[in-house]
Amino acid sequence: MAALLRDEIAAAGGWLPFDRYMSLALYAPGLGYYANARRKFGTMPQQGSDFVTAPELSPLFGRALARQVAQALAVSGTDTVIEFGAGSGALAEQLLEALDALGQPVAKYFIVDLSGALRERQAERLARFAPRVEWLDRWPDEIHGVMVANELLDAIPVDLLRWDGQQWLRRGVGLDGQGGLVFVDRAGDVRPPLPPEEDAGFMPDTVTEIHPQAEAFVRTLAERLKRGAAFFIDYGFPESEYYHPQRTGGTLMCHHLHRADPDPLALPGQKDITAHVNFTGIALAGQDAGLTVLGYTSQANFLINCGLVDLMGQATLAQRGMAHRLIAEHEMGELFKVIGFAPGEGFDALGFSAGDRSHTL
Repeated sequence: MAALLRDEIAAAGGWLPFDRYMSLALYAPGLGYYANARRKFGTMPQQGSDFVTAPELSPLFGRALARQVAQALAVSGTDTVIEFGAGSGALAEQLLEALDALGQPVAKYFIVDLSGALRERQAERLARFAPRVEWLDRWPDEIHGVMVANELLDAIPVDLLRWDGQQWLRRGVGLDGQGGLVFVDRAGDVRPPLPPEEDAGFMPDTVTEIHPQAEAFVRTLAERLKRGAAFFIDYGFPESEYYHPQRTGGTLMCHHLHRADPDPLALPGQKDITAHVNFTGIALAGQDAGLTVLGYTSQANFLINCGLVDLMGQATLAQRGMAHRLIAEHEMGELFKVIGFAPGEGFDALGFSAGDRSHTL
């Protein structure tokens, strides 16, 4: 990975935009974090894993989400689910089981995942559902069904910006005299995070992110989603919180052996690099491309609306304890949000029936 990055920096004239660096560190074939054989998902660092996601934490996550998926399938008259970034396959397994139990079985469950190593793990885990499960190498031309994505948007490469007190600089990666990776900032054609009249609120040396690739992903979804709905679950904020003047360090974060650190230049390819989601930008990208925003709320509100409390009532004490982490404010309940989209006029989505925060976007 180090050799690849040095070659890429040299080929780019000594300066690699951060979004390109992040793309290589995460997705370079065979070397990037999500493209190599290293274990990513698990509950403990002793397992060699780096972080835990909601489906690994509790199967009740997928069972609750399935109720929203079932409603969207019924309303749209479709029988297909497509998941982007399926990780270990835990969510796919939970949704397939739960939808069968709810009497809303899917004819096809498509998975789009860039990682060959993760595809192999998913195939092993989901073997009993063959031939309903199919892997795609690219976007389908049209989507008639429900799209789900858990912790996908945070892993899409971001542009990194720094405010020097007078202008926004685009942050990239270069090499120091010993061949080590260093940040290098450049002026030029920079897309500011907010209108210019609001720049005065930022402290000098504020670093933040913008998300053109994630917003482009949503616009592509809008082009292809003909019937059905889409639900994104991820950590993030509305724009007013994301670009708050006191958030001087941005949200970029790395995860390695269940420890978080803010240095994406250390151990490239061996740890996750993420940025929180600007849900206002995501909502506007979808809306401007013709989608209806079904709702936006916290993960806690969404899962409770989808019947998580009832599911917990049927679970063991240990299972309840793990599921509680999905909705506890100091765990995943408040930091993680859910946003839904649909083509056309939309519908009253179950997951946003109480506590919808769309007005905050």
